[in-house]
Amino acid sequence: MLACLGVGVAPAMAQRTAQQELAAFPQAPAGQVRRVIFVPKEANEDGLRIGLIVGRTMRVDCNRHLFAARIETRTVQGWGYDYFVVTEAGAPASTLMACPPGSERREFVRAAEEPLLRYNSRLPVVVFAPAGVEVRYRIWRAGREAVAR
Repeated sequence: MLACLGVGVAPAMAQRTAQQELAAFPQAPAGQVRRVIFVPKEANEDGLRIGLIVGRTMRVDCNRHLFAARIETRTVQGWGYDYFVVTEAGAPASTLMACPPGSERREFVRAAEEPLLRYNSRLPVVVFAPAGVEVRYRIWRAGREAVAR
């Protein structure tokens, strides 16, 4: 059982910005931005996961909105470190309800795919996303009890 610990926004560089930790990872290709997430050291990291959330802040109405995006896992050659690339960040889709006037607002619209990643405080989580696509994350913590069936 997983419980939500908190939500954070991943800036281009987080608090721990040691260049040697990022040296193995490639630079962002044209049209993409490299986002880096550093997580703090925890006593039991096996019971934690990082929920990767990709989306855009956009003007929406009363309908439910989402967009298709694919998050691919790639490996740094020679190092074995994984990093993630957001591909196919398509146009948003929504339900088609009739909305009352004045229901428009700015909101973070999430992609349908939200992978859970292994928590590892020794390595940054590196995500390449198209310009205009935001990368956020959530830390998940397992419950104290393991249930046997």
